[in-house]
Amino acid sequence: MSTSVDHSGTSTSPRSRTSDRPAPRRWRVVDIVVASVLGVASGVIFWLWDGAWTPLSGLLSFTPGFEGLLTGGWLFAGVLGGLVIRKPGAALYTEILAAVVEMLAGNQFGFSSLPWGILEGLGAEIVFAIFLYRRFNLGVALLAGAVAGLAAGLLDTSFSGQAGYAVEFKLVYIVSAIVSGAVIGGLLSWLAVRGLAGTGALSRFASGRATQNRV
Repeated sequence: MSTSVDHSGTSTSPRSRTSDRPAPRRWRVVDIVVASVLGVASGVIFWLWDGAWTPLSGLLSFTPGFEGLLTGGWLFAGVLGGLVIRKPGAALYTEILAAVVEMLAGNQFGFSSLPWGILEGLGAEIVFAIFLYRRFNLGVALLAGAVAGLAAGLLDTSFSGQAGYAVEFKLVYIVSAIVSGAVIGGLLSWLAVRGLAGTGALSRFASGRATQNRV
């Protein structure tokens, strides 16, 4: 293999100059393992959030739909998985697995946790796909969380307890879900990835190497 010398006098190879290219789309064993760990851990958090939903939504019950601000607690798994793994299907897989764990742990929502998880994960997945799985900055994370929030808001106001409410309530609820998805699902997931990368835990992933290079 031929080598070249940069201006600092360091020998480099063609292989080293490709390190900034997008990661291969094919999943590795480590991708499956880490995505599964993220999904299970997120599912436990979802289950805990289920228990907090009733008292917190009760505090917001006097507002015209601001209960939607609580939906972000179920939206971060897909965004987090997509930001860490950076491969097609990661957001959808992680969100679905989290929903399955939440459902199996036992909650007041029962089987409905699964279709909600599928569509919320699909919302985040679509955003990563739009950017061809090449951009994973804060803006993309916020947008992925917001679209997941839009999916949650539409589902909640169409097929759950909010379905019979007035249109004005539904609009406020959906906008609140979008904001919650962007902040909790998007921003907090992006910050979590940066924190994990700083510890070296993501050194085998493009997400970890990219964050360390910026630092």
